[in-house]
Amino acid sequence: MTRAPGTTDAKALPGGAEPARRPRAWTLPADVDTDQLAPGQTMKHGIEVTAAHCLESVRPDFAAGVQRGDVIVAGPRFGIGSSREQAASVLVHLGVAAVVAPGFNGLYLRNAFNVGLLLVTCAHAGEIEDGEPIRVDARAGTLVRADGTVLPCAPIPGFLLDMVEAGGLLPQLKKRLLAARTQETAP
Repeated sequence: MTRAPGTTDAKALPGGAEPARRPRAWTLPADVDTDQLAPGQTMKHGIEVTAAHCLESVRPDFAAGVQRGDVIVAGPRFGIGSSREQAASVLVHLGVAAVVAPGFNGLYLRNAFNVGLLLVTCAHAGEIEDGEPIRVDARAGTLVRADGTVLPCAPIPGFLLDMVEAGGLLPQLKKRLLAARTQETAP
């Protein structure tokens, strides 16, 4: 089965296999800060340790229970606090496909797209239930609930979607550089 780019259940698994289940929503309150996402005391130990403690003060079950392709659905002002990039990187490491919220901290938003984490601004985020199967179609600007209800979201500029699909800013730039070098050496 083939799905359009920019959808959460289009994240291919190794070998091109399709996910066996529909991504689920993990609901979080408003004002989740970067220290809750990447606790400062864990960052000297690397991403593996930081990931094991991600969101433990808000959702102790999150780090052990989240599965590749799952979606965080949060309240307003997600990612407030410091500018630590690890707060977005840890979600990518854990396999989170997207974060949906009514609004994001500006620094967090920039860091998230730079590391390949999709952020979707959606005024209807509060309608999603914890554990609900959900699909994010970023190119269409919608969330699709298990019952088929489509919730509109704010459009995401194409260049940011391209960055997410490339795996972040650095992989995107490396790809462009490689393409430019290939063109230069082509007969």
